[in-house]
Amino acid sequence: MAAAPVWSVDPRTGKRREQVAVEATAEEVDAAVRAAHAARGALADRAVRSAFLRSAAAGLEAAGNGLIETADAETALGPVRLTGELARTAYQLRAFADIVEEGAFLDVIINHPDDTATPPVPDLRRYKVPLGVVAVYSASNFPFAFSVAGGDTASALAAGCPVVVKAHPDHPALSELVAKVLRRAAAGHGIPEGVVGLVHGFDAGVELIRHPLVAAAGFTGSVRGGRALFDAAAARPVPIPFHGELGSLNPVLVTEAAAAERGEAIGAGLAGSMTLGTGQFCVKPGLVLVPSGAAGDGLVKSLTDAVSDTDAGVLLDHRMRDAFVAGVAERAGLDGVRTPVTPGAGGEHTVSAGFLTVPASRLAREGAHDLLLEECFGPVTVVARYEDGEASAVLSRLPGNLTATVHLSTEEAAGEGRGAEILAELTPLAGRVLVNGWPTGVAVAPAQHHGGPYPATTSTSTSVGGTAIERWLRPVAYQNAPEALLPRELRDGNPLGLPRRFNGVLER
Repeated sequence: MAAAPVWSVDPRTGKRREQVAVEATAEEVDAAVRAAHAARGALADRAVRSAFLRSAAAGLEAAGNGLIETADAETALGPVRLTGELARTAYQLRAFADIVEEGAFLDVIINHPDDTATPPVPDLRRYKVPLGVVAVYSASNFPFAFSVAGGDTASALAAGCPVVVKAHPDHPALSELVAKVLRRAAAGHGIPEGVVGLVHGFDAGVELIRHPLVAAAGFTGSVRGGRALFDAAAARPVPIPFHGELGSLNPVLVTEAAAAERGEAIGAGLAGSMTLGTGQFCVKPGLVLVPSGAAGDGLVKSLTDAVSDTDAGVLLDHRMRDAFVAGVAERAGLDGVRTPVTPGAGGEHTVSAGFLTVPASRLAREGAHDLLLEECFGPVTVVARYEDGEASAVLSRLPGNLTATVHLSTEEAAGEGRGAEILAELTPLAGRVLVNGWPTGVAVAPAQHHGGPYPATTSTSTSVGGTAIERWLRPVAYQNAPEALLPRELRDGNPLGLPRRFNGVLER
């Protein structure tokens, strides 16, 4: 049987643009993984790794116009959004180059022998080493930042791990172009081009997670697809870490005092956040708890006005469009649900933004309305109007999330009222808790955490920020090893000038 073709499709029309590749066979997946495995040694030198990452960033910028044109043709995200995303991706590569050069991520800890301790301490020297080949599963909604050259790839390469990327079918042409940029950057530093592999096809993704030389995996996508791969990773003869971002409702709680103080601004801000990128951000607010009464009514009116002014948009593919149209129709048909602005089909290839309202009491107990507590990908949110005590009852029923947000009044933010209590209530629900802001627009920063309790993610790690590198490392300790045999990172005198903890004292 001939290999299935891989087509680049224009989501604005649903028409095929060009055949990009063919789906990888099991033999081709094996070849890509083995080539990546063979390239491990070329990443051993930290100076080479950091230079490679910087060259990759420069290469993306140099090819930027062509990359953005292709990305827009395949995703309909628009050149303004994609230009910013490409800049973010280049910045992220350089940020990881800085981390590699600094060396703190190696977490070097050295203890000299101490016979006076109970029990006696031998000579111990600990640091972290790369796991090996990492399988990266690209996301659809960020064709640069969460795809071939995105955070999983950048952090894995920074850790010293080659990657094999399973391309997302929504942007296969862009995936091929970006992979070529990375391979050229690798070759420029004497690194085999196989350090970045690329395969297409659903079956190829399954073969990839099962390959015995794959040591870990990173995934961003749906709960269904991510959970299937997570289970496959755990079912291997040798299970591997699977760092998956699966789905998130990203709840928002607006206090009555905040709604009274600035309900109009909160409503407008919510409209901007829930429709950003046609509602295709993984941290889009999907459930908003708004108080009943006049203050909440004003917020809802502001939201209605702002969403009504939003133009119809194109989703990443027609499958997502169909799922959105069906999903909002099913939710709108539930008893007690109203649609101040009706979401749904905006045209043959577009969708229109909207939102639903429902009494919070319907969500506070198990039943048919549980559907409203599931993520609906696209420009829609659910506004639950609550009375006293109902907001906490709804929050107690929510699964894990990437973010949870509270909007407080000025006095509440200053420590008066229940502000601190609400933050404590939200903390178990999410990996990032926001106050008086909106979660869309995830900053690439050392303190960032983009993850959360299941099903938001399958691990406690982050996929954004400097600590994302930790996913691809494991600690190893050497005991009583002769100095001449130790890795240079662990030798006395600190020949590489690394940040480390030496006999309990942090050195820099």
